[in-house]
Amino acid sequence: MIYSKMKKTFTAITLSSLLALSLVSSSAMAEPKVPATETGYSTIQLTQMGQPKSVHWVTVDQIAQQLKGKPPMAVGFDIDDTVLFSSPGFYRGKQVFSPNSFSYLKNQKFWDKMNCDWDKFSIPKKIGKELIAMHQKRGDDIYFITGRDPSKCEITTQYLKDVFGIKNMHKVIFAGSSKTTNTKTPYIKADNIKVYYGDSDGDITAARAAGAVGIRVMRAANSTNRPIAKNGIYGEEVVVNSQY
Repeated sequence: MIYSKMKKTFTAITLSSLLALSLVSSSAMAEPKVPATETGYSTIQLTQMGQPKSVHWVTVDQIAQQLKGKPPMAVGFDIDDTVLFSSPGFYRGKQVFSPNSFSYLKNQKFWDKMNCDWDKFSIPKKIGKELIAMHQKRGDDIYFITGRDPSKCEITTQYLKDVFGIKNMHKVIFAGSSKTTNTKTPYIKADNIKVYYGDSDGDITAARAAGAVGIRVMRAANSTNRPIAKNGIYGEEVVVNSQY
């Protein structure tokens, strides 16, 4: 889909328009809030109403077609609710560390359990397998950048490598989160990532701030990460049926 629209406060860049320029010239977790420019719909709403025409839907095959003839590039993925349904670990963390609040997300003991052990309970998403397979077939370099806090240990890198069959695996980047700064943007820039997939608003805005294309992957309706993000609120492309 070729789509480009400029707003006073935000510029929407989709895959084709950005690549035409860039390749020629060479949550529950905190994130900065950017006002919506379009009407968005949560996965819960979409299960009830179908696919509104106002959303810029895209399939994996269509993304592959847009990239046809382009040289291999660096692409990035968020982890939680993008390629992994990791709610089991987050649900357990809330039960163990803060049953009546979300303060567990600020507890290093939770992150150590999640990063070093509980990721083995995370379920690979079908859409993650499809997108990663498509990009590996193209020869693209794949990075994972998460808003999780880092730990001294982690099994996430090996787990992602194993469940998605990644050939040239980079260590997962644990960027942490902030209410004032999008912590993923510097890493997207540093690794020259051209396309970044994510389920949260911050994933889309982080990609755009870095000059990359942000493509929305739908957050599952039963995710513990509430409220469920609204797909398409920045005019971004949204991957069809990507909630699972």
